[in-house]
Order: sequence, then C-alpha cells, then structure tokens
Amino acid sequence: MHDILVPWLRGLGLSARVVAGLDVTAALVALALAAGLAFVIARRLFLGVARRLVRRTETHWDDLLIQRGVLARLAHFAPALVIDALSPLLLSEVAHPALLAGVQRLVAVYMILAGLAVLSAALDVAHDIYSTFETSRRVPIKGAIQVAKVVLFSVAGIVILALLLRKTPLYLLSGLGALTAVLLIVFKDPILGLVAGIQLSANRMVAIGDWIEMPSHGADGDVIEVALTTVKVQNWDKTITTIPTYDLISKAFKNWRGMKEAGGRRIKRALHLDMNAVRFCDDALLDRLAKIELLREYLERKRAELAEHNQAHAIDLSSPVNGRRLTNLGTFRAYVTAYLRAHPGIRQDLSFVVRQLPPDEHGLPLELYVFANDTVWASYEAIQADIFDHLLAALPAFDLRVFQAPSGADVRELVA
Repeated sequence: MHDILVPWLRGLGLSARVVAGLDVTAALVALALAAGLAFVIARRLFLGVARRLVRRTETHWDDLLIQRGVLARLAHFAPALVIDALSPLLLSEVAHPALLAGVQRLVAVYMILAGLAVLSAALDVAHDIYSTFETSRRVPIKGAIQVAKVVLFSVAGIVILALLLRKTPLYLLSGLGALTAVLLIVFKDPILGLVAGIQLSANRMVAIGDWIEMPSHGADGDVIEVALTTVKVQNWDKTITTIPTYDLISKAFKNWRGMKEAGGRRIKRALHLDMNAVRFCDDALLDRLAKIELLREYLERKRAELAEHNQAHAIDLSSPVNGRRLTNLGTFRAYVTAYLRAHPGIRQDLSFVVRQLPPDEHGLPLELYVFANDTVWASYEAIQADIFDHLLAALPAFDLRVFQAPSGADVRELVA
C-alpha cells in the first residue's frame, strides 16, 4: 500500500519531504484510531461483562471494584498495548527512529500512570474491605494506605523522569541527596504524621469511634477518621475538628475508651448541706427514721451497739455530747450508701465511696463517688439525675437541708 501511495503522491507534484510528512501523519492518525477503538471495546465489552458478573455474586468486595473504578482504569491498558504493538509496524518505515522511540517512551509513561491509577484504586478497595471488620476501629490503616500511595507516586515519578530524560533511576536518586533538606521541609507534615501514625497504632492511643477531649484544639467528641497527617473528630455539636496527627503524641488529650471498655461511667457529684442543720438524733427522730426500710437494720444494730458502749463505760447521757450518739448527717450518709447499694443503675464492683469533703463557704459537701452501669450519655445522665432527685427530696426526713445562696424570695420573707 505504501509503495502505491508514494508514487501517486509524487505524481501529484508533492515533494519528497511533504510526502514523508503525510506518511508520518497518516501513521500517527492510524495509531490514534486503533488506540481509541481498543479503548472503546475494552471499556464497553470488558467493563460490561465484569458488571454483569459482579451483579450475580453475593460478595460485597467485588462491588467495590466497580465503585472505586479499578476495572474501569484497567481499560486504559488496551490503547497503550495497541500503540506499543502497532507503532513499530506503522512508523519504522516512514518515521525517524527517534520518533518511534519517543512514542514508545510516551506509551511506557502512559502505562505507568494507568498502573498507578489502578493500584491507587485497589488500595482504596482494600481500605474499604478492611473497614468492614471490627478490627478497623481499633487499628485504622488509612494512614498506612496514604503512606503506600505516597511511596507509589514517588517511585512512579522517578521512573517517569528517568524514561523522559533517558537516564537510569539510580542516576536520578543519586542527585536527590542534595535536595534532602528541601524534601524534609516540603514533606515535613507527612513525615511527622507517619511517625505519629505508627506510634498511635502501635500503642493503640486513638482508634475510630473513640471519644477524646483535646481542649487545646477545641475537640470533644468521637474520632471519625485517622489519616496520615490529620485526625478528624466529630464534636457533640456535630462540628468537625481536624487535629494534626503529630499533636496527639506531643500534646495532652483525654481518651474515654477505658470508660467504655470498663462498662461504667463515674458519678462524682456532691450535695452541699447546711451545717447549721446538723444535730444529734433524739429518740423521736430515730423512731421516725426506723420506718425507712433501707435504714431499719442499720439503726437496730447501731442503737444496740451505742447503748452497750455507753452502758459499759457508765456514760452520763444527760448531756448530748457525752458518749457515742447518732447524728442526722451520719444516718443520712448511711442511708445514701444503702440506697446506692440497692440501686439497679450503680456498679457494685467498681469504686464506691460516699464521703464528706472539707466544709467551705458553700456548706458541707457530701460527695458521691460511684459508677453508673450505663456509659451512654443520655442513660448516664438519667441515672445520675434520678439519684440526686431522690436524695434532695429525702433530706427533710433527716432534718437536713441543702445550702444555697440567698435568693430574692429569701430576702422578701425576711422583710415580711
């Protein structure tokens, strides 16, 4: 065909240079058409068959190959392979060897980029599949995936430059030594993030789903993403706080994972009592309190114990300060302990303390240090509120009252 067209074009009066240029152009157009046809066939035929096969399977991971575009990106190898196979046949006789070598280098670059795109999508698929396992919440791998992508892109870039410059990759790598300082500055955050990510994963400091508090960054909520350079936290008001990964190992933060794993959430709150209401219990008050079921056994035991002690030591009971006596505050503290021991929402196997704190200008604090058996925020608050509702309502039965600053109503009563 070439032997027929060349004499015919020369017969039309075209110069040999123009005819050679037309030959090269025709060969390049033929290559482009063949490559385009191969891409369309591969895209329609290969991808269509793959989608039909995926729909028939019950597994989920092959659906991700379609969604992430792994199979679609594989179609880019078809035109590259066609050009690589046909270019020696079409260009060897009509084009300068340098043009053929240039086309083959460009094809190699295109195939590297296509392979890079396929590997990048495949890594995304691997991350999506890993995310379906419970282990992914404890050991996230998104940072490792991003590191792998950085390495792949870096290696691909070096190989592409080596192809275009017609140098070996080792030649380019030898020249990177002088750029080390610049590279360290440019890639400072990824390098710090990589180091931090390894430490976070190895020490299990942060995992997806953990509730963390980091006041320095205004973060208070659940971790939703652990990446190479950043950790994303969804705060309780649904805003998103982005924290540099390195800051999680260089600055202080609180992780509430231990609370969830223990299955108990701490209640640490005090009732502030008016100290002027504290007094010794008389028989009338004790008889009234003995009707409380949670106190009946305690009062019987304590009254017998105190009577025996005072009698054995011949205590003069005419003065209330002589001997051992029950107080309304001590009896109320015993009631609080018995009430919490019987409460279904309190963990009995964790720290359990009902104690007095040092009195101050706000009264005498009676602190509850116990653990609720439900770590869910709403349920925990409901348990805590139920306990303090009851205790506040029970205080008058012990002739006690809470301490609070005078209000307008108190001032009006004094004036009246």
